[in-house]
Amino acid sequence: MSNAASAYLGIIVGAIIGGIVSWWVYNRQKKTSDSQDHILHRIKELDENHDAILKKLADFDDKHESSLNAINELNRKVDSLFNQKDNL
Repeated sequence: MSNAASAYLGIIVGAIIGGIVSWWVYNRQKKTSDSQDHILHRIKELDENHDAILKKLADFDDKHESSLNAINELNRKVDSLFNQKDNL
């Protein structure tokens, strides 16, 4: 084998190995990117669910607060009636 043939063979083998390594790196990066996209999508869904739950909790807290105020007002009125009855 002459020096020229050896050089050409080395270039061809190097190109093939370089192509295989490049494809392997690209494939691994694509899988990683797909996995990250899936995780980011899931995080977005969880964040939307979290916001919905927080809104429901805030609504519940508002209803709870108004119910508690109504119960306290009723309790105050009942105490007032008992005090008036005791004074008679």
